[in-house]
Amino acid sequence: MGEKTPRIYSVELNGAKGMEQTDKGGGKKYRGLLDNCLELRKNHHKEEPRKEVDLDDHKLSNKELENKYHTNIVTGLSSTQAAELLARDGLNTLTPPKETPEIIKFLKQMVGGFSILLWVGAILCWIAYGIQYSNDKSSSLDSVYLGTVLALVVILTGIFAYYQEAKSTNIIASFSKMSPQQALVIRDSEKKIIPAEQLVVGDIVEIKGGDQIPADIRLLFAQGCKVDNSSLTGESEPQPRSCEFTHNNPLETKNMGFYSTTCLEGTATGMVINTGDRTIIGQIASLASGVGNEKTPIATEIQHFVHMVAGVAVSIGVLFFIISVSMKYDVLDSIVFLIGIIVANVPEGLLATVTVTLSLTAKRMAKKNCLVKNLEAVETLGSTSIICSDKTGTLTQNRMTVAHLWFDNQIFVADTSEDHSKQTFDQSSGTWASLSKIIALCNRAEFRPGQESVPIMKRVVVGDASETALLKFSEMVLGDVMDIRKRNHKVAEIPFNSTNKFQLSIHETDNTTDKRFLMVMKGAPEKILEKCSTIMVNGQEQPLDKSTAEAFHTAYMELGGLGERVLGFCQLYLPADKFPETYSFDVDTVNFPISNLCFVGLLSMIDPPRSTVPDAVTKCRSAGIKVIMVTGDHPITAKAIAKSVGIISANSETVEDIAKRLHIPVEQVNKQDAKAAVVTGMELKDMSVDQLEEVLTSYSEIVFARTSPQQKLIIVEGCQRQDAVVAVTGDGVNDSPALKKADIGIAMGITGSDAAKNAADMVLLDDNFASIVTGVEEGRLIFDNLKKTIAYTLTKNIAELCPFLIYIIIGIPLPIGTITILFIDLGTDIVPSIALAYEKAESDIMNRKPRHKKKDRMVNKQLAIYSYLHIGLMQSLGAFLVYFTVYAQEGFRPSILINLRAEWEQDSVNNLEDSYGQEWTHYQRKYLEWTGYTAYFVGIMVQQIADLIIRKTRRNSIFHQGLFRNKVIWVGIASQIIIALILSYGLGSITALNFTTLRPQYWFVAVPHAILIWVYDEVRKLFIRLYPGSWWDKNMYY
Repeated sequence: MGEKTPRIYSVELNGAKGMEQTDKGGGKKYRGLLDNCLELRKNHHKEEPRKEVDLDDHKLSNKELENKYHTNIVTGLSSTQAAELLARDGLNTLTPPKETPEIIKFLKQMVGGFSILLWVGAILCWIAYGIQYSNDKSSSLDSVYLGTVLALVVILTGIFAYYQEAKSTNIIASFSKMSPQQALVIRDSEKKIIPAEQLVVGDIVEIKGGDQIPADIRLLFAQGCKVDNSSLTGESEPQPRSCEFTHNNPLETKNMGFYSTTCLEGTATGMVINTGDRTIIGQIASLASGVGNEKTPIATEIQHFVHMVAGVAVSIGVLFFIISVSMKYDVLDSIVFLIGIIVANVPEGLLATVTVTLSLTAKRMAKKNCLVKNLEAVETLGSTSIICSDKTGTLTQNRMTVAHLWFDNQIFVADTSEDHSKQTFDQSSGTWASLSKIIALCNRAEFRPGQESVPIMKRVVVGDASETALLKFSEMVLGDVMDIRKRNHKVAEIPFNSTNKFQLSIHETDNTTDKRFLMVMKGAPEKILEKCSTIMVNGQEQPLDKSTAEAFHTAYMELGGLGERVLGFCQLYLPADKFPETYSFDVDTVNFPISNLCFVGLLSMIDPPRSTVPDAVTKCRSAGIKVIMVTGDHPITAKAIAKSVGIISANSETVEDIAKRLHIPVEQVNKQDAKAAVVTGMELKDMSVDQLEEVLTSYSEIVFARTSPQQKLIIVEGCQRQDAVVAVTGDGVNDSPALKKADIGIAMGITGSDAAKNAADMVLLDDNFASIVTGVEEGRLIFDNLKKTIAYTLTKNIAELCPFLIYIIIGIPLPIGTITILFIDLGTDIVPSIALAYEKAESDIMNRKPRHKKKDRMVNKQLAIYSYLHIGLMQSLGAFLVYFTVYAQEGFRPSILINLRAEWEQDSVNNLEDSYGQEWTHYQRKYLEWTGYTAYFVGIMVQQIADLIIRKTRRNSIFHQGLFRNKVIWVGIASQIIIALILSYGLGSITALNFTTLRPQYWFVAVPHAILIWVYDEVRKLFIRLYPGSWWDKNMYY
């Protein structure tokens, strides 16, 4: 019965206190779901940290229930009562999670991260034009064009990103809804079928096998009823239901049924005690919606980058504003310079590149069965350092399978792979002939008809998980089981029940010479052994003596220790003289012997690991990712699965293992000696925050078993406190709070509940843990490639900034205009930056440690210094070389250009002399200035080709990575050259664009500089590879 003392389950709204453990007598299973069973009505007071919850309906008698809910067990509620209650409590549905309005989602894309920087740039451009226009009505419209283009960039990339996210959201929305549709209810003394959402507290409902339970109900009557509570508790075993109060914990007692769990077989009648959000499932759902979403690491990185770029831009701008004012420039002119400098620093094309990169990867991952709901989540997976994985259905196949057999005094291993094709154990023994017959006959499970063409392992079976496993196993090994059953007609049967703990059937046999009845029995091994006096060895019966009983116990303990569910099998041929062919068996009075049987063998079952998981766990190890198993299942089973998939490696021992090996009590073991730990929910409940942190840091291999949803949340928070990026996988409703809290939640697409899919950031369409490893690789690749893209983009910023600075300080004619800069950022550089997103991974990508989210930034000091000062300055020199060459060819030597600016820009001066005494009008000078713009532009473009090629790798040589593996890079290079040619030769005549037709020889002036950049970078990488860990490596590797 469980202990009799009344308990009140106290719950902390904000705390980590679990519930009292009450299964002293029942000793069955512990679930701390009540940690969060709060009366979460809309008005719950946040000020009360402890809120008592007294769900005691499972302890009340039927009479007390009738009084409490003002109903009648026979006649049900009256329609008027039901209508009043419906008005009071609302519909029996879960409140859907708050949806963000589409317009808000759209606006977020318009103003997040980079976009803000571009909007500021656009507004500054319009302000600059306003200032110029107020001074001079004929001022050029350059700034207006610039501002408009910037605004367009933001709007277009915003629309694109919004469209990408909306597309994956729609796929999620197409998943089916989790709610029972109809309910059979007794009202006004008659049975009615009503929509389940109209059920109210006090209704009497009837359920049968196959139905979803429509609300939380207290069972009043049950016959052979079993329910599947796996979505709530994570147990794959069907749970029997009856109307007896068997346990203090409402989740353990047999007389309760919970909303949205499934009734597998049998029938039951119950009284509705909670509806909608007040049900246990409803409370877990509200626990999930109460958990805030974490900001993705890439969002943090982009924000950090925006702050950095904005900081650099504004500080350089202000510095030169001060310089230009002190050099007696007009204040309004200085403000226009300030704006020019800020705009030159903003990487306009990067926003589009980041969005496209993320979308490309999301597409690639969808092909590999990972559906990404939130684009930024892709990168989060790459920086993951801890994966907390659920066991059932994620690491395992989520179906019971025969794993071992014991007969003839030895253990045989069965094939547990997904298709069961290779059963290699010895099938020649006479004992096996008897055992296989018992397995086939003593089984009530049947295949649904009409599935002859379907592979055996995929067929639908009517029956519980264990019987299904036995049926499929015997079908694989023996062939047509239904035919065997037809030939051995069943004459009597006692179904399994929890009191007897065995199942028995009596059959006529297909043996024409032997007309005796065969009685077969299976059940809990110790119960079966009690009923036996002989044992079959090599097909012969022998008396069951002490030594054979010991061999049985050793095998039983060994298989049980593997976390497997063990069943015993025995048989008896009934003597023909006492039981002739006409004998009438009566199962109620049991007019036949059920002792002195012959023990045949043991068989054990487990939900086996997926075949791809061990390899995936090994890959996670080498990538420096810690895999922790968090499950609601039994510690022994959890540990066995963890060992078989490598979460606990072969040579690692837990404290308990060491104690067992040294034959000493657990308390005496030095905890530092253990590498692995298995922590149960009970132990976790008593741990302080510091103790949990100690467990998480001191053990490299951890399994948490028998945990509740609240505890999963606590484990995730514990990992996050250590600055780890945590991925959580899960499929049940019970996983949804943890999925939401994690940095990235990964739900299962096939077995996953809707609640889990809603809370997750990513859905594995094939439920395969190995897909996560693919995701990690893709995520790391994105981070690498974005880093390369940013390095590529930042390099030319210096080359675009120097002209303004030199123009202000030395007073030469402006080398490049703002519109021209825009053609670099949004013209020649867009395709190459996107091309870097297609770059393949460098060879060490899965052997690196995960990046530390606070230390390993996307844009670090090394990247900024190398891009801005090393390559950036080289590019500036190359571009100025082209600029000065063009002016010198036309007659203006570099020496004469210094301080020429004031005269150069005056409209009234039409006779300016060059180095050779030629006179230049204002228009001729303007045309030469535009030729200078074009030349400077071409100089940057040529060197950016070299910059693009060196960015393919950060450590390996270009030759090692291969120049031609990424074809898109070459498309990028071609696009740069084509755009530059079109601008110079095709659109050179359009005055607004400020381009002119350039002489062919000027295109090659910067080529030596481009080669120099490439050689310089190869040398940098060579030294990094030669001297890992040296000063050079630390400062030159970005």
